[in-house]
Amino acid sequence: MTTATLSEFRANQSDYIAAAQKAPVELTSRGAKRRAVVVSPEFFDRAIQALEDQADIADAAKARSENERISHR
Repeated sequence: MTTATLSEFRANQSDYIAAAQKAPVELTSRGAKRRAVVVSPEFFDRAIQALEDQADIADAAKARSENERISHR
C-alpha cells in the first residue's frame, strides 16, 4: 500500500489518484496517524457489496436460529 502525507497528496493529487486505481493509498497526518484511505471506485463498490453480503448472511442466520421463515425475494 502506498502511503502519503496529506501535504504530499495535495501537491500530487493526480499521481496518488492514479496510484489508487491499482492499490489503496493511505493518507497520514502528523507522522503516522492515518487520516484516510483513497481507493478506486471499483474497490469501493466491491467493499460495499461485501459488507452488504455479510449483513444479509447475518440476517439469514439470525432468522434461521429464530425459526423464522426466510424470504428469498
